[in-house]
Amino acid sequence: MSQEQIKDEETQFIWTRKHLLGLRDLSKEELLHIFETADGFSDLSQRTVKKAPVLRGKLVVNLFFEDSTRTRSSFSLAASRLSADVMEFTAKSSSISKGETLRDTARNLEAMGIDIVICRHSAGGAPHLLSESINACIVNAGDGYHEHPTQGLLDLYTIREMGRSFEGLKVAIVGDIAHSRVARSNIWALNKLGAKVFLVGPPTLMPSAASQLPVTICHDFDEILPELDVVNMLRIQFERIKSHAFPSVREYSRMFALTGKRMERAKSDLIVMHPGPINRGVEIESNVADGPNSTILRQVTNGVTIRMAVLYLVNQAAVAEREA
Repeated sequence: MSQEQIKDEETQFIWTRKHLLGLRDLSKEELLHIFETADGFSDLSQRTVKKAPVLRGKLVVNLFFEDSTRTRSSFSLAASRLSADVMEFTAKSSSISKGETLRDTARNLEAMGIDIVICRHSAGGAPHLLSESINACIVNAGDGYHEHPTQGLLDLYTIREMGRSFEGLKVAIVGDIAHSRVARSNIWALNKLGAKVFLVGPPTLMPSAASQLPVTICHDFDEILPELDVVNMLRIQFERIKSHAFPSVREYSRMFALTGKRMERAKSDLIVMHPGPINRGVEIESNVADGPNSTILRQVTNGVTIRMAVLYLVNQAAVAEREA
């Protein structure tokens, strides 16, 4: 797809954000505009030449301070398909290990002529700090327990692609909500689009401020399951849990895992989602993860599409800002 074709397909809505730091502050119109832009890129992977020239000559940096497989690879592929040059950065092989600050690292990268920084960091707010420190576009690829906006976007884009209306849709986010930045991005975006969100899991894995979120909290998965249209199953983040959150993995699975038996009580068209990586047999059984209701691999595919749309939009906003 050419840049001119994308412009022709856009609505009258004008995107003005040169950074994507989270979904909490995005409007319904902005969310829908991202989805509409992604539609323009959705068939690119099916073409013989999987390239669009819209970021030709741009330099995109993957600035990752946490390990990642899907997110890093997805952003790299998205940038490459838009014809950008991609620089991979890892903290272990950088001057960060010698005591250099995040701001100084970013300023040094900016001096090399970078255009877009994709940042994943264990500290909440790190991408926001970068957005105030350098002129490049900043895209949040996950910061602490704060947000993971592109994962939230690809989740919602997948629901939309399945032909579902968000208005009145009942969506449950199940599992380790307390440590999930994915959950927070989904909560904000789903509410903006009119869905009803349920948080399902043991009390020990609920956020401390869960009662202040626009959600319904439920500790009985079996009770709520027959009502649901979508379930988004989260893995237990054992690496972040500092105390005993539940008696045993077996007990957790008995109460909250999505099993074949539980699926018998669900709607026949229930959408089953998971942001990955999957702990098979813990939060979801393999026959469900690989079953006809699962959109897990579709989410991975849509991740590239959504990230292409985000990179395109933030760059367009930056260009418009410079030309203003």
